[in-house]
Amino acid sequence: MLMEGFDRGVIPFLGLVMLVLAVVAFVFALVAREDAYRAADKQSKTFWLVILGVTVAVDFFLGMLFLQIAGLVATIVFFVDVRPALKQVSGGGGGRRGGSSSDGPYGPYNGGR
Repeated sequence: MLMEGFDRGVIPFLGLVMLVLAVVAFVFALVAREDAYRAADKQSKTFWLVILGVTVAVDFFLGMLFLQIAGLVATIVFFVDVRPALKQVSGGGGGRRGGSSSDGPYGPYNGGR
């Protein structure tokens, strides 16, 4: 009885989570500039679109656990390695929203003047 609930509740939910993550990664890969991939010294945009597109297709149509796990690994690599490098190269990294290098956490630092 417990396994039946697990098979009907948890497994489909995890499959949906993997599908959503793959779709989000695919969209992020799609909107990034091609030259950012080269500047970040990562695989090409086409490479990541193919890998993540196949992952979305496997998650949506096939549902084969081994291929889903391989796609999840590729999705995680994209999120933790490629996307931050693309953001840094594109000027979106660093967490700063403008200001100068002398700005402190509460505003500009003027040296006690």
